[in-house]
Amino acid sequence: MYDREQRFKMEDTMNAGRLEYTENGVLNMAQRRCDVVRISQSSAVLALMTQYSLPKQFYLDIPDARITKVGCVLMRVNANNTIDVRFLRILTPKEMNRIFVFSTHPNHRDRTLDVRAW
Repeated sequence: MYDREQRFKMEDTMNAGRLEYTENGVLNMAQRRCDVVRISQSSAVLALMTQYSLPKQFYLDIPDARITKVGCVLMRVNANNTIDVRFLRILTPKEMNRIFVFSTHPNHRDRTLDVRAW
């Protein structure tokens, strides 16, 4: 499925994120903090604070941009506490703009949020 999907350009960003997944089957919901380091419409690179085991599927929330419950599939775990994930749906350009507006990365310093577009 993912090898036939269109690849989008990854852009540097710096947003706070939250991973949500179930532990021990369906018994309890766990939440972990992360940083969104690079993002495209179909994938992202997330930086984790510490090393812990993640399931293959989980949800990503980006609270600053008010984007919740983006389904993710774990593609690769890197040695420098970063992971590569693919989204289960393509992010819209409006969602990408919101992410870049609330980013603390210097490349997105002059982005503004167009209120009339929402």
